[in-house]
Amino acid sequence: MVERPPLWANRHQAGLALADAFADRQGIGHDTTLLALPRGGVPVAAAMASRLGLPLATWSVRKVADPACPELAIGAVAAGGVVVWRDGEGAIRRATTATMHGWLRAQEQELRRRQQLFGDPPGERLRGRHLIVVDDGIATGMTVKAALLSLRKLEPASLALAVPVADREVAAELSQLVDRLVVLAVVDDLQAVGLWYVHFEQLRDEQVLALLKQPPPVREQVPPGTSTNTKEL
Repeated sequence: MVERPPLWANRHQAGLALADAFADRQGIGHDTTLLALPRGGVPVAAAMASRLGLPLATWSVRKVADPACPELAIGAVAAGGVVVWRDGEGAIRRATTATMHGWLRAQEQELRRRQQLFGDPPGERLRGRHLIVVDDGIATGMTVKAALLSLRKLEPASLALAVPVADREVAAELSQLVDRLVVLAVVDDLQAVGLWYVHFEQLRDEQVLALLKQPPPVREQVPPGTSTNTKEL
């Protein structure tokens, strides 16, 4: 049976479904941290944190786009000076154009603002820990790739990626960067993540901060035999 959107009412529901996928507790211990990519990944990861009893933090990353087509990522920037550009013909040209017009510099500034606002942990606090990176979905994969590359530089004990929905080709590429990839719905030629949710509003900084200020989670008991329909690549 072909899965068709939408599959989840909102990001919170998708996060609970992702938490069920980790019911085996594989790669999860006392030294595990959920790292949400703000803004959209935060409500997904907050739901996972409440179900799994794991600490939640953010790991900010910013896409670089042409202002004339702001939804299409041509690159992304993350902590540690990591910058990635869309592969293929024209990658060098895109990098040169983004640098020359100040698009890259603007996103580097926004990255620093978010790191400070959301309280991204310093890298040394993540070294040697098991990290689970969470986002609300992956279409081009630019921002997620930048985040994973920056976290790999910190030498974590393990690095996992958990998302509700992802493009099949992009997921296969990203699987090479992580020790475990959990995707609830793998989609051919994913055009828009928001189609897979009934409610997919743009989050404000205040909403993200409110989620991050919630009390530390207490692990809930995941019912045995829960079906997740999870795909691991």
